[in-house]
Amino acid sequence: MFLELKEILEGGHLDFEYPWLFWLLLLPIIMVVLPPLKYRSEALFTPYFKQILKIKNEKPSKGVRIVRRNIVALIMMYLIWTLLVLAITSPQLVGEPEKQIKTARNFLINVDISLSMETRDWVNKDGRKVTRWEAVKEVMNEFIGRRKGDRMGLILFGAQAYLQTPFTDDLEVVEALLMESEVGMAGGKTAIGNSIGKSVELFEQDSIQKKVMVLVTDGADSGSELQPIQAARLAAADSIVIYTIGIGTTGPQTYELDEYTLTEIAKATKGEYFQASDRIRLEEVYTKLDQLEPIEYENNDFIPKRLLFYYPLMLALILALAYHILAGFISTGKLLKYKFSKDE
Repeated sequence: MFLELKEILEGGHLDFEYPWLFWLLLLPIIMVVLPPLKYRSEALFTPYFKQILKIKNEKPSKGVRIVRRNIVALIMMYLIWTLLVLAITSPQLVGEPEKQIKTARNFLINVDISLSMETRDWVNKDGRKVTRWEAVKEVMNEFIGRRKGDRMGLILFGAQAYLQTPFTDDLEVVEALLMESEVGMAGGKTAIGNSIGKSVELFEQDSIQKKVMVLVTDGADSGSELQPIQAARLAAADSIVIYTIGIGTTGPQTYELDEYTLTEIAKATKGEYFQASDRIRLEEVYTKLDQLEPIEYENNDFIPKRLLFYYPLMLALILALAYHILAGFISTGKLLKYKFSKDE
Protein backbone atom coordinates (compact mmCIF):
# COMPACT_ATOMS: atom_id res chain seq x y z
CA MET A 1 0.00 0.00 0.00
CA PHE A 2 2.78 2.46 0.91
CA LEU A 3 4.70 1.75 -2.31
CA GLU A 4 1.56 2.44 -4.32
CA LEU A 5 0.98 5.68 -2.38
CA LYS A 6 4.55 6.76 -3.09
CA GLU A 7 4.06 6.20 -6.83
CA ILE A 8 0.80 8.17 -6.71
CA LEU A 9 2.35 11.18 -4.96
CA GLU A 10 5.16 11.32 -7.53
CA GLY A 11 2.58 11.88 -10.27
CA GLY A 12 1.09 15.17 -8.98
CA HIS A 13 0.50 17.35 -5.92
CA LEU A 14 -1.71 16.68 -2.90
CA ASP A 15 -4.84 18.76 -2.32
CA PHE A 16 -7.83 18.64 0.08
CA GLU A 17 -11.46 19.18 -0.95
CA TYR A 18 -12.60 20.27 2.56
CA PRO A 19 -9.54 21.63 4.39
CA TRP A 20 -11.67 23.45 7.01
CA LEU A 21 -12.56 20.05 8.54
CA PHE A 22 -9.03 19.92 10.00
CA TRP A 23 -10.45 22.04 12.87
CA LEU A 24 -12.00 18.79 14.12
CA LEU A 25 -8.50 17.77 15.26
CA LEU A 26 -8.95 20.14 18.23
CA LEU A 27 -11.97 18.30 19.62
CA PRO A 28 -9.99 15.61 21.53
CA ILE A 29 -8.23 18.37 23.49
CA ILE A 30 -11.48 18.74 25.44
CA MET A 31 -10.81 15.29 26.90
CA VAL A 32 -7.51 16.55 28.32
CA VAL A 33 -8.92 19.82 29.68
CA LEU A 34 -11.91 18.28 31.45
CA PRO A 35 -11.30 16.75 34.91
CA PRO A 36 -11.09 12.96 35.24
CA LEU A 37 -14.34 11.03 35.38
CA LYS A 38 -15.51 10.16 38.90
CA TYR A 39 -18.23 7.79 40.02
CA ARG A 40 -19.34 6.26 43.31
CA SER A 41 -18.37 2.70 44.08
CA GLU A 42 -20.51 0.26 46.06
CA ALA A 43 -19.63 -0.12 49.76
CA LEU A 44 -20.05 -3.04 52.14
CA PHE A 45 -20.63 -2.22 55.80
CA THR A 46 -19.80 -4.88 58.40
CA PRO A 47 -20.04 -5.03 62.16
CA TYR A 48 -17.05 -3.58 63.97
CA PHE A 49 -16.03 -1.70 60.80
CA LYS A 50 -14.06 1.01 62.64
CA GLN A 51 -12.26 -1.55 64.86
CA ILE A 52 -11.17 -3.51 61.79
CA LEU A 53 -9.78 -0.35 60.15
CA LYS A 54 -7.93 0.51 63.35
CA ILE A 55 -6.35 -2.94 63.54
CA LYS A 56 -5.33 -2.74 59.82
CA ASN A 57 -4.19 0.84 60.32
CA GLU A 58 -6.24 2.06 57.29
CA LYS A 59 -8.60 4.95 56.67
CA PRO A 60 -12.04 4.62 55.05
CA SER A 61 -12.29 5.87 51.45
CA LYS A 62 -14.83 8.42 50.33
CA GLY A 63 -16.67 5.91 48.14
CA VAL A 64 -15.53 7.58 44.91
CA ARG A 65 -13.39 5.99 42.23
CA ILE A 66 -11.41 8.06 39.73
CA VAL A 67 -10.93 6.74 36.20
CA ARG A 68 -7.24 7.06 35.44
CA ARG A 69 -6.23 8.05 31.91
CA ASN A 70 -4.06 5.64 29.99
CA ILE A 71 -1.53 7.73 28.05
CA VAL A 72 -0.93 4.96 25.47
CA ALA A 73 -4.66 4.62 24.83
CA LEU A 74 -5.02 8.39 24.50
CA ILE A 75 -2.22 8.58 21.93
CA MET A 76 -3.69 5.67 19.95
CA MET A 77 -7.22 7.13 19.99
CA TYR A 78 -5.95 10.54 18.87
CA LEU A 79 -3.98 8.98 16.05
CA ILE A 80 -7.08 7.10 14.85
CA TRP A 81 -9.13 10.31 15.13
CA THR A 82 -6.51 12.18 13.08
CA LEU A 83 -6.69 9.58 10.32
CA LEU A 84 -10.50 9.72 10.25
CA VAL A 85 -10.45 13.52 10.00
CA LEU A 86 -7.87 13.26 7.21
CA ALA A 87 -10.19 10.89 5.34
CA ILE A 88 -13.25 13.19 5.53
CA THR A 89 -11.24 16.18 4.26
CA SER A 90 -11.17 14.23 0.96
CA PRO A 91 -7.47 14.24 0.05
CA GLN A 92 -6.88 13.95 -3.66
CA LEU A 93 -4.00 13.81 -6.09
CA VAL A 94 -4.17 16.61 -8.64
CA GLY A 95 -2.24 15.90 -11.81
CA GLU A 96 -0.84 18.20 -14.44
CA PRO A 97 -3.42 19.87 -16.75
CA GLU A 98 -3.89 18.04 -20.02
CA LYS A 99 -5.95 18.44 -23.15
CA GLN A 100 -9.21 16.53 -22.95
CA ILE A 101 -10.29 14.54 -26.00
CA LYS A 102 -13.56 15.86 -27.37
CA THR A 103 -16.20 13.63 -28.93
CA ALA A 104 -16.71 15.72 -32.06
CA ARG A 105 -18.15 13.32 -34.61
CA ASN A 106 -19.61 9.96 -35.46
CA PHE A 107 -17.15 7.85 -37.44
CA LEU A 108 -18.79 4.94 -39.23
CA ILE A 109 -16.87 2.00 -40.71
CA ASN A 110 -18.83 0.43 -43.56
CA VAL A 111 -17.15 -2.82 -44.70
CA ASP A 112 -17.78 -5.25 -47.51
CA ILE A 113 -17.82 -8.90 -46.34
CA SER A 114 -19.06 -10.43 -49.60
CA LEU A 115 -17.53 -13.67 -50.90
CA SER A 116 -14.91 -11.79 -52.96
CA MET A 117 -13.22 -10.74 -49.70
CA GLU A 118 -12.22 -14.39 -49.29
CA THR A 119 -9.69 -14.01 -52.14
CA ARG A 120 -6.22 -14.92 -50.81
CA ASP A 121 -3.99 -12.41 -52.61
CA TRP A 122 -2.76 -10.16 -49.78
CA VAL A 123 0.26 -10.44 -47.45
CA ASN A 124 0.01 -9.59 -43.75
CA LYS A 125 2.68 -7.84 -41.67
CA ASP A 126 4.33 -11.18 -40.89
CA GLY A 127 4.84 -11.85 -44.60
CA ARG A 128 2.22 -14.61 -44.71
CA LYS A 129 -0.32 -14.78 -47.52
CA VAL A 130 -3.84 -14.15 -46.22
CA THR A 131 -7.30 -13.28 -47.50
CA ARG A 132 -8.28 -9.70 -48.19
CA TRP A 133 -10.65 -9.76 -45.21
CA GLU A 134 -7.97 -10.94 -42.79
CA ALA A 135 -5.62 -8.18 -43.96
CA VAL A 136 -8.35 -5.54 -43.78
CA LYS A 137 -9.25 -6.55 -40.22
CA GLU A 138 -5.60 -6.37 -39.19
CA VAL A 139 -5.09 -2.84 -40.54
CA MET A 140 -8.52 -1.56 -39.55
CA ASN A 141 -8.07 -2.77 -35.99
CA GLU A 142 -5.00 -0.54 -35.67
CA PHE A 143 -6.88 2.38 -37.23
CA ILE A 144 -9.80 2.08 -34.80
CA GLY A 145 -7.40 2.02 -31.83
CA ARG A 146 -6.01 5.40 -32.93
CA ARG A 147 -9.42 7.08 -33.14
CA LYS A 148 -9.88 7.71 -29.39
CA GLY A 149 -12.18 10.69 -29.15
CA ASP A 150 -14.55 9.63 -31.94
CA ARG A 151 -17.75 7.68 -31.46
CA MET A 152 -17.48 4.80 -33.89
CA GLY A 153 -19.95 2.40 -35.41
CA LEU A 154 -19.64 -0.63 -37.68
CA ILE A 155 -21.85 -1.76 -40.58
CA LEU A 156 -21.16 -4.97 -42.49
CA PHE A 157 -22.67 -5.54 -45.91
CA GLY A 158 -22.94 -8.20 -48.56
CA ALA A 159 -26.27 -8.88 -50.21
CA GLN A 160 -27.77 -6.86 -47.32
CA ALA A 161 -26.38 -4.35 -44.82
CA TYR A 162 -26.37 -5.13 -41.11
CA LEU A 163 -25.57 -2.96 -38.11
CA GLN A 164 -22.81 -4.74 -36.21
CA THR A 165 -22.04 -1.95 -33.70
CA PRO A 166 -24.07 1.23 -33.03
CA PHE A 167 -22.15 4.44 -32.33
CA THR A 168 -20.10 4.12 -29.15
CA ASP A 169 -16.99 5.64 -27.61
CA ASP A 170 -15.95 2.20 -26.34
CA LEU A 171 -13.58 1.39 -29.20
CA GLU A 172 -12.60 -1.95 -27.67
CA VAL A 173 -16.14 -3.18 -28.34
CA VAL A 174 -15.91 -2.07 -31.98
CA GLU A 175 -12.55 -3.83 -32.37
CA ALA A 176 -13.86 -7.05 -30.76
CA LEU A 177 -16.99 -7.22 -32.95
CA LEU A 178 -14.94 -6.48 -36.06
CA MET A 179 -12.59 -9.37 -35.28
CA GLU A 180 -15.56 -11.71 -34.77
CA SER A 181 -17.03 -10.91 -38.20
CA GLU A 182 -16.47 -13.33 -41.08
CA VAL A 183 -16.90 -13.30 -44.83
CA GLY A 184 -20.32 -14.41 -46.09
CA MET A 185 -22.24 -13.47 -42.94
CA ALA A 186 -24.26 -10.88 -44.91
CA GLY A 187 -24.57 -12.87 -48.16
CA GLY A 188 -22.43 -13.31 -51.24
CA LYS A 189 -23.28 -10.16 -53.27
CA THR A 190 -22.03 -6.55 -52.85
CA ALA A 191 -24.95 -4.21 -52.14
CA ILE A 192 -23.06 -0.92 -51.81
CA GLY A 193 -26.17 1.23 -52.29
CA ASN A 194 -28.07 -0.59 -49.54
CA SER A 195 -25.14 -0.19 -47.15
CA ILE A 196 -25.00 3.59 -47.67
CA GLY A 197 -28.78 3.80 -47.17
CA LYS A 198 -28.44 1.86 -43.89
CA SER A 199 -25.67 4.23 -42.83
CA VAL A 200 -27.82 7.30 -43.49
CA GLU A 201 -30.55 5.83 -41.25
CA LEU A 202 -28.01 5.28 -38.47
CA PHE A 203 -26.63 8.82 -38.73
CA GLU A 204 -30.13 10.34 -38.61
CA GLN A 205 -30.68 8.78 -35.18
CA ASP A 206 -27.82 10.76 -33.63
CA SER A 207 -27.51 14.46 -32.78
CA ILE A 208 -23.77 14.97 -33.41
CA GLN A 209 -23.40 17.24 -36.44
CA LYS A 210 -20.08 16.06 -37.89
CA LYS A 211 -20.55 12.70 -39.63
CA VAL A 212 -17.82 10.72 -41.36
CA MET A 213 -18.05 7.32 -43.08
CA VAL A 214 -15.34 5.05 -44.47
CA LEU A 215 -16.66 2.65 -47.13
CA VAL A 216 -14.39 -0.34 -47.82
CA THR A 217 -15.14 -2.70 -50.71
CA ASP A 218 -13.35 -4.83 -53.31
CA GLY A 219 -16.08 -5.19 -55.90
CA ALA A 220 -18.86 -3.55 -57.90
CA ASP A 221 -22.41 -2.96 -56.71
CA SER A 222 -24.73 -5.89 -57.27
CA GLY A 223 -28.27 -6.46 -56.08
CA SER A 224 -28.83 -3.06 -54.41
CA GLU A 225 -32.39 -1.74 -54.21
CA LEU A 226 -30.91 1.77 -53.94
CA GLN A 227 -28.31 2.86 -56.50
CA PRO A 228 -24.95 3.77 -54.85
CA ILE A 229 -24.64 7.27 -56.35
CA GLN A 230 -28.26 8.06 -55.50
CA ALA A 231 -27.60 6.85 -51.92
CA ALA A 232 -24.52 9.07 -51.81
CA ARG A 233 -26.62 12.11 -52.69
CA LEU A 234 -28.96 11.28 -49.80
CA ALA A 235 -25.92 11.08 -47.53
CA ALA A 236 -24.66 14.45 -48.79
CA ALA A 237 -28.04 16.01 -47.98
CA ASP A 238 -27.51 14.85 -44.39
CA SER A 239 -23.95 16.36 -44.31
CA ILE A 240 -22.26 12.94 -44.30
CA VAL A 241 -18.72 12.82 -45.70
CA ILE A 242 -17.85 9.47 -47.31
CA TYR A 243 -14.29 8.28 -47.89
CA THR A 244 -14.27 5.28 -50.23
CA ILE A 245 -11.50 2.67 -50.29
CA GLY A 246 -11.24 0.17 -53.14
CA ILE A 247 -9.14 -2.84 -52.17
CA GLY A 248 -9.78 -5.07 -55.16
CA THR A 249 -8.17 -5.16 -58.58
CA THR A 250 -9.31 -3.42 -61.74
CA GLY A 251 -9.75 -5.00 -65.14
CA PRO A 252 -11.44 -8.20 -66.37
CA GLN A 253 -11.27 -10.12 -63.07
CA THR A 254 -13.77 -12.45 -61.43
CA TYR A 255 -14.57 -9.70 -58.94
CA GLU A 256 -13.99 -6.36 -60.67
CA LEU A 257 -13.51 -3.16 -58.68
CA ASP A 258 -15.82 -0.34 -59.78
CA GLU A 259 -13.56 2.68 -59.25
CA TYR A 260 -15.85 5.04 -61.14
CA THR A 261 -18.77 4.48 -58.74
CA LEU A 262 -16.54 4.75 -55.68
CA THR A 263 -15.05 8.01 -56.98
CA GLU A 264 -18.51 9.47 -57.66
CA ILE A 265 -19.71 8.48 -54.18
CA ALA A 266 -16.78 10.28 -52.57
CA LYS A 267 -17.16 13.32 -54.88
CA ALA A 268 -20.89 13.66 -54.13
CA THR A 269 -20.23 13.84 -50.37
CA LYS A 270 -17.05 15.99 -50.53
CA GLY A 271 -14.95 13.00 -49.53
CA GLU A 272 -12.12 11.25 -51.32
CA TYR A 273 -11.50 7.92 -53.07
CA PHE A 274 -8.43 5.78 -52.30
CA GLN A 275 -7.21 2.72 -54.15
CA ALA A 276 -5.40 0.13 -51.97
CA SER A 277 -4.01 -2.81 -53.88
CA ASP A 278 -2.15 -4.30 -50.91
CA ARG A 279 -1.79 -4.07 -47.15
CA ILE A 280 0.98 -1.44 -47.24
CA ARG A 281 -1.12 0.82 -49.44
CA LEU A 282 -4.12 0.32 -47.15
CA GLU A 283 -2.03 1.40 -44.14
CA GLU A 284 -1.08 4.55 -46.06
CA VAL A 285 -4.75 5.22 -46.76
CA TYR A 286 -5.66 5.04 -43.07
CA THR A 287 -2.72 7.31 -42.21
CA LYS A 288 -4.07 9.78 -44.75
CA LEU A 289 -7.50 9.54 -43.15
CA ASP A 290 -5.94 10.43 -39.79
CA GLN A 291 -4.65 13.61 -41.41
CA LEU A 292 -7.92 14.44 -43.17
CA GLU A 293 -9.99 13.82 -40.03
CA PRO A 294 -7.64 14.54 -37.10
CA ILE A 295 -8.62 13.87 -33.51
CA GLU A 296 -10.02 17.06 -31.98
CA TYR A 297 -9.36 18.34 -28.45
CA GLU A 298 -11.27 20.75 -26.25
CA ASN A 299 -9.72 24.15 -25.66
CA ASN A 300 -10.27 23.92 -21.91
CA ASP A 301 -7.59 22.15 -19.91
CA PHE A 302 -8.64 18.98 -18.13
CA ILE A 303 -7.15 18.48 -14.66
CA PRO A 304 -7.10 14.79 -13.65
CA LYS A 305 -7.89 14.05 -10.00
CA ARG A 306 -7.61 10.86 -7.98
CA LEU A 307 -9.31 10.44 -4.59
CA LEU A 308 -7.08 9.16 -1.77
CA PHE A 309 -9.46 9.14 1.24
CA TYR A 310 -9.44 5.35 1.45
CA TYR A 311 -5.76 5.27 2.49
CA PRO A 312 -6.16 7.08 5.87
CA LEU A 313 -9.53 5.38 6.39
CA MET A 314 -7.99 1.94 5.87
CA LEU A 315 -5.09 2.76 8.21
CA ALA A 316 -7.49 4.02 10.90
CA LEU A 317 -9.48 0.77 10.76
CA ILE A 318 -6.29 -1.29 10.98
CA LEU A 319 -5.05 0.66 14.02
CA ALA A 320 -8.44 0.43 15.77
CA LEU A 321 -8.56 -3.32 15.20
CA ALA A 322 -4.97 -3.78 16.39
CA TYR A 323 -5.63 -1.71 19.51
CA HIS A 324 -8.70 -3.73 20.51
CA ILE A 325 -6.90 -7.03 19.90
CA LEU A 326 -3.93 -5.89 21.99
CA ALA A 327 -6.21 -4.62 24.75
CA GLY A 328 -8.00 -7.98 24.77
CA PHE A 329 -4.71 -9.87 25.14
CA ILE A 330 -3.64 -7.61 28.03
CA SER A 331 -6.98 -8.04 29.80
CA THR A 332 -6.85 -11.80 29.34
CA GLY A 333 -3.29 -11.89 30.71
CA LYS A 334 -4.25 -9.95 33.81
CA LEU A 335 -7.23 -12.22 34.39
CA LEU A 336 -5.10 -15.36 34.10
CA LYS A 337 -2.49 -13.91 36.41
CA TYR A 338 -5.15 -13.04 38.98
CA LYS A 339 -6.67 -16.54 38.69
CA PHE A 340 -3.36 -18.31 39.21
CA SER A 341 -2.51 -16.13 42.19
CA LYS A 342 -5.88 -16.96 43.78
CA ASP A 343 -5.33 -20.66 43.17
CA GLU A 344 -2.01 -20.53 44.94
